[in-house]
Amino acid sequence: MSPAVEKGVMLEPFVHQVGGHSCVLRFGEQTICKPLIPREHQFYKSLPAAMRKFTPQYRGVVSVSFEEDEEGNLCLIAYPLHSDPAADLENKDHSTDCEPKSKMLKWGKMLASSLLVDSENYSKDGRIRHSRKDKDKSVHMLPEDMELEWLQQAEVLYYRLEHSHSNAVPQLKHNPWSLKCHQQHLQRMKENAKHRNQYKFILLENLTWQHTVPCVLDLKMGTRQHGDDASEEKKAVQIRKCQQSTSASIGVRLCGMQVYQSDTGQLMFMNKYHGRKLTLPGFKEALFQFFHSGRRLRRELLSPVLSRLRDMQAALEGCESYRFYSSSLLIIYDGSPHRKHTRRRTEDGLSEEDEDDEEDEEVEARLSPSDSRSPVVDVRMIDFAHTTCRHYREDSVVHEGQDSGYIFGLQNLITIISELENHSTD
Repeated sequence: MSPAVEKGVMLEPFVHQVGGHSCVLRFGEQTICKPLIPREHQFYKSLPAAMRKFTPQYRGVVSVSFEEDEEGNLCLIAYPLHSDPAADLENKDHSTDCEPKSKMLKWGKMLASSLLVDSENYSKDGRIRHSRKDKDKSVHMLPEDMELEWLQQAEVLYYRLEHSHSNAVPQLKHNPWSLKCHQQHLQRMKENAKHRNQYKFILLENLTWQHTVPCVLDLKMGTRQHGDDASEEKKAVQIRKCQQSTSASIGVRLCGMQVYQSDTGQLMFMNKYHGRKLTLPGFKEALFQFFHSGRRLRRELLSPVLSRLRDMQAALEGCESYRFYSSSLLIIYDGSPHRKHTRRRTEDGLSEEDEDDEEDEEVEARLSPSDSRSPVVDVRMIDFAHTTCRHYREDSVVHEGQDSGYIFGLQNLITIISELENHSTD
C-alpha cells in the first residue's frame, strides 16, 4: 500500500458541486466522496446493468475522521475500510488520487478568511464589486460573516477567474454553494466530534475531472421529490416546492448551475433558490444560458445531449418498479477554449498547439465523440438517497411499472433542448 494511503488521504472541498445539500469532497483527481446513506449505497451496489452508463462509477467506501493538523486547521482524512474488500484502497489504482499533503488545500478554520479575501472576484450582477481604490477599505469594513452571508444569499453570482502569469487555465478556488455545504457539514461534525469521529463515505467517479473549466447543470427530476419514508411535515414541504416551481408543470427544475462565459472571463453561478423561482420561460432561458459561451450558443453540444437523454429515457422505461425521488440529472461540458487534453489527441488529427479560438471549438466538438477519453458532453443521474424499488426488502411501499414522473421530466427536457437546437437565431 502506498504510504499516502496508509496515512490517509486529506479531503478537500469539491469546488464543482453546484446543487444538493450533501457535503461532496474531493478524494483525488478522479474520485469524489460523500457521506454514506445506506439506501444510496444499496442502489450503487445493486445497480441494474442498463443504468451503469448513466450513473457515476461506484468505487467503494472509506472511513473519514475529523482531525486537526499542526497549525490547528480542521481537516477531514479518509482511511481504507478493511472490512469492505470493494473499498480497500490498495485494490484500486488510486495512484493519481494520492497527492502529497503539501499540495492539499488547508481548510476549515481558514475558510471564511480565504473567502473574504477572494470575494473581490465575485459580483452579484456581472459588475466587479469593488474598484481598486476602495477595495481594501470596503473589505475591512465588512465583518467576515457579513461578507460570507452575502455570498451565500446571492442567488446568481459572477466569479472572475484569475489568469496566472503562466499560460495555465484559470482555476476556480471557491464555489459559493460547495463552501456553504462544507461549512454546515464541518460544523455538524465538530459538534458531534465528542461522541463519534468516524464516518463512512462512499467513493464515486469525479465526472468533471477531464474538464479544464467544468460547466455543470444540476436538474432535479420528477414531479415528486419526497421519499416513501418522509414524515408528513417533510412531505408537505416537498409537495409545496414542487407546486411552486417547474417540477409540477414539466417534471424538472433547476437545482444549480455553473457556466463559463468566455467573453467576460467569468463563471456564472445560479443556486437552487433561484431555480425554484423560475417560470417555464425563465427555465428555458437558463438552459439557453447554460449552453451559451458568452459569445455563441454551443450548438454542437445539443445533439450529443439529446441522444444521451433519449438513451436514458429508453433505459428508464425498462426499469421496473424503480422510483428515483429527489434524484438529480447532471449535464457537464468543458467551458474552456483551451482544452486540457488536446495534446493527448494528436492522433485524431488535432495539432499539438491548437489555437484558442471559436473556430477550433467547432472542429474539436466534431472530433471528440470518436475519442472515448474526453466526451464532449456528459449526462448522468446522481443522488439516490430516496430511491426505491421492489428489491429493497425493507421498503413497505412497492411501486409498479416505470417512474413516470421522472420520464415526464426527461421528455420535457428533450423537447426544450430540441427547441434550442432548432432556433437558428442566437
